[in-house]
Amino acid sequence: MPTQTRDRAIDVIELNVPPLTQGKGAKSFPRRLAATHRSKLPIIVWLILSLIWGSTWLFIKLGLEDLPPFTFAGIRFVIAALILLIIVAVRLHKQRLPRDWRDWVLIAGTGFFSFAVNYGLLFWGEQRVSSGLAAILQTIIPVFGLVLAHLHLPSERITWPKLFGIALGIAGVALIFSNQMEMGGAEAFKGSVAIVIGAFAVAYSNVLIKLRGSKLDYAVLSAGQMIAGLIPLLIVGTLLEGSPLNLHWTRLALVSLFYLALVGSVVAFLLFYWLVRHMEVTKTMLISLVTPLIAVTLGEIVRGEELTWRIVVGGASIMAGIGVVALRRLKRGKAA
Repeated sequence: MPTQTRDRAIDVIELNVPPLTQGKGAKSFPRRLAATHRSKLPIIVWLILSLIWGSTWLFIKLGLEDLPPFTFAGIRFVIAALILLIIVAVRLHKQRLPRDWRDWVLIAGTGFFSFAVNYGLLFWGEQRVSSGLAAILQTIIPVFGLVLAHLHLPSERITWPKLFGIALGIAGVALIFSNQMEMGGAEAFKGSVAIVIGAFAVAYSNVLIKLRGSKLDYAVLSAGQMIAGLIPLLIVGTLLEGSPLNLHWTRLALVSLFYLALVGSVVAFLLFYWLVRHMEVTKTMLISLVTPLIAVTLGEIVRGEELTWRIVVGGASIMAGIGVVALRRLKRGKAA
């Protein structure tokens, strides 16, 4: 919820105090009520965001039944980028567009990694693996982030707990890969490798943003990244998959496309950047532990996707690796 909207909601609460509350303690009642409202709102947003991100994997899989991967991903971000550009235009009085050409190079480069490489490989790979497995494999992003941050950010050195978390993550991916080679064949293995390469690309992009782009406005950054990423996706899609006008546009394909563009991209983006301003970063990291569980559950309920013991154990190992680092940061934050 934007700050102005939240403030208006608090004002409404204060203006509509019942007569029985007037008198002793009347002034403190609306403040306590407003404080309770504010304290619960980040938790509610956290849960909604987890559900959205956990459900996107299923809608990607459903859309891929009728749409080719690169064009599907590209059109998703065309719709999302248009809406974000409107948001940027509305907020121009509150923000400034980057004036340094190096900022635009950073936006374009990280957009290429985060959207073209990551989502192109993710959509291509999910054609070959289950939606739940794709979600599990993408949880390796924070593990890659730890390694890359150690190499590029002096303040983010690898400690023994981080190293243990990295080892758990790598072990989990290795176990899943062994399962794909044995059970899913070469195509499933290729899909798994593609998704992990995409995860590495987005982790590298995140580190570059933290290193050089921390002062960029989040709406400008996201819209610019999407535009930089969707162009290669549409070019590759047109060359390999043909004109988007000739695709099989079923009702399910359209529902999947607009859910991913509007809810999975725009709404999730707004909620996430609201959340990072109102909740500790470590707690927001814990979303990555919940979304695979939601994705696996939805995949099993809707599509009947099966899980082997190695996928379950491998996924648990990856999430445990993230949990080791996140919980340690949480304890350190409380101690401080």
